[in-house]
Amino acid sequence: MNSRDCIIRFQKNKRLHKAEEFSSVIRFKCSARSEFLQVFAKPNGLLHPRLGLIVAGKIERLAVNRNRVKRVLREAFRARQRDLAGLDLVVRLRCRVSHNNSSRIAGEAEKLMIQLQRCRG
Repeated sequence: MNSRDCIIRFQKNKRLHKAEEFSSVIRFKCSARSEFLQVFAKPNGLLHPRLGLIVAGKIERLAVNRNRVKRVLREAFRARQRDLAGLDLVVRLRCRVSHNNSSRIAGEAEKLMIQLQRCRG
């Protein structure tokens, strides 16, 4: 077994790609927020959830920090994706996150994603 067999990838069909996909989820106006995050949701008519991340360089200046936040958020999404089938989610970082708070934002993300199951309609 090589090292690539152990990696669980964030599949392309589970991502939001286009700006219109992001803005359509945000315009749906079903959202929840916490200290660090704001999560938007919209039903997608698919059998699986999709995720879009907004981690602005204006908030997290260093690419290393932005990428760490994205990894943490993707992992929170992976942990909850069975509960989120049929939803498109956009997670937006609201303020800077220190390295010590990485587990805190993962918990916040999971909690907000569960709250947004009500957006299915």
